[in-house]
Amino acid sequence: MTGGPGAPPVRRLLIWRHGRTEWNASGRFQGQLDPPLDDEGRTQAARTARSLAATLRNEDTVLVSSDLQRAVDTAAALASLLGLPVRVDERLREHGLGSWEGLTRDEVAERFPEQYEDWLAGRPVPGRGGEAQADVAARALAAVADLPPASTAVLMTHGGTAGRLVEALLGLGPEHRRAFGPLGNCHWSELLFQASGWRLMRHNVSVPAPGQLEGSRRPAGDRGPSGSDAPDAPRSGATPEEAPPGPVEDADAAG
Repeated sequence: MTGGPGAPPVRRLLIWRHGRTEWNASGRFQGQLDPPLDDEGRTQAARTARSLAATLRNEDTVLVSSDLQRAVDTAAALASLLGLPVRVDERLREHGLGSWEGLTRDEVAERFPEQYEDWLAGRPVPGRGGEAQADVAARALAAVADLPPASTAVLMTHGGTAGRLVEALLGLGPEHRRAFGPLGNCHWSELLFQASGWRLMRHNVSVPAPGQLEGSRRPAGDRGPSGSDAPDAPRSGATPEEAPPGPVEDADAAG
């Protein structure tokens, strides 16, 4: 462990979401199913890995990935540049979504209308199966506690798990659910541990594609704003996060 009593084994965390899959692009809930990266996702992984490697070359770094292949393959792009092994930890895998996994948003709305309404409202979704939000946070926190000592840990994970982990590290309760916008594909958050605990230093950071400015509109098919391995609403101007008075939506918005 680094630091004094109660200090975590690392002082800096980069919580990184995997690159895009065809299911992300076509609007299909993934959860713990495991579609591979698509061509755009592999391009995102390579581009982001080059940027992160430039900042981590002189760091004592550990790289840990979810066991799902889309995460392992994204992490491998960085591992090859830094000469690091990819440690695999299933506790970083995505929020299990039970009977919704593999379905599109429209299919869920048609087959499970009451569950879908609960999800849109941010309520628990009884009968769906899968995992509770608190259980996702607990297993991700346990993965952090078990990290080997290092100055920086890069955690390759998923949108839903990343959200629950950031909230848990910052001590945010259910009433602060969705206080932060969700990670896009291949985006990351940076947290530092200081005397008072974890602080969020940067959030939803990305490496723009060539010719694209940071914060500009994503290429067609990039479903980045969804909060996990789940579809965004079809674009009709604003994203769900931007369109009042509708709720903020993400795939793991229930337990």
